[in-house]
Amino acid sequence: MSDQTGVTAETLGHSLLTQFDGQNFRQVTLPFIDNLDKAKEAVKKINVAAANSAAKPIVFSTMVQDDFRAVIKESNGLHLDIFDVFLEPLEQELKQKSTHTAGRAHGMSDIEGYMKRIEATNFALANDDGGISRNYDKADVILVGVSRSGKTPSCLYLALQFGIRAANYPITEEDMESEQLPLPLQPFRDRLYGLTTDLNRLVNIRRVRRPNSPYSSLKQCRYELRAAEEMYRRHQIRYINTAEMSVEEIAAHIIRDNDLHRTELP
Repeated sequence: MSDQTGVTAETLGHSLLTQFDGQNFRQVTLPFIDNLDKAKEAVKKINVAAANSAAKPIVFSTMVQDDFRAVIKESNGLHLDIFDVFLEPLEQELKQKSTHTAGRAHGMSDIEGYMKRIEATNFALANDDGGISRNYDKADVILVGVSRSGKTPSCLYLALQFGIRAANYPITEEDMESEQLPLPLQPFRDRLYGLTTDLNRLVNIRRVRRPNSPYSSLKQCRYELRAAEEMYRRHQIRYINTAEMSVEEIAAHIIRDNDLHRTELP
């Protein structure tokens, strides 16, 4: 829960809970708890959940207002206040009281950085799957790979989170049959980064999109993956297998391997 979007609490809570195998958690997000009435209503929801379950609700909170936090802490749950854990030790170390200002993490305090991420997102959309603009000269990185290997979500995540201008180019059968790098990519070899995946994962993803088609057949997927990886090796294009990676992990690899500059969230 949060007095703003709840993204920070969600992210940290999810990261911590993934360390507990065999447990099934039902997630409820309560954002924008910005007055006492909403805080009291949240307490009611927590207490109802506690009454209907053998286990206490685990409450991850990023509330900054002391009076709202005090109300929430009266609820019948395991209360993990992120600001209690991190903010108070920081205040002691820095010998300065924090502002206790809501919305700093995901607000509009850095207009320049925000606008850069919006521009990068528009760029990713315009240059998705070899889009019509093909402004590859303005790209920070160009992701290449077969269809459904993770290019589009990776480009959008890089844009939205870090303001990185990422284009992507789908490797076609015509490209695979040639020993040359696709013509549109040749001037930008140093910006290319390849994505591949596991055969069974690609088949399953494509079958959802186009079941019982040559596009999703085992034979076609095997051929495309083999040809794409041969292209990467032939032209010395760095690449990663995304099969077991989240989009966050894929983005981290791309940023590290290409030494990209990140525009951090304000």
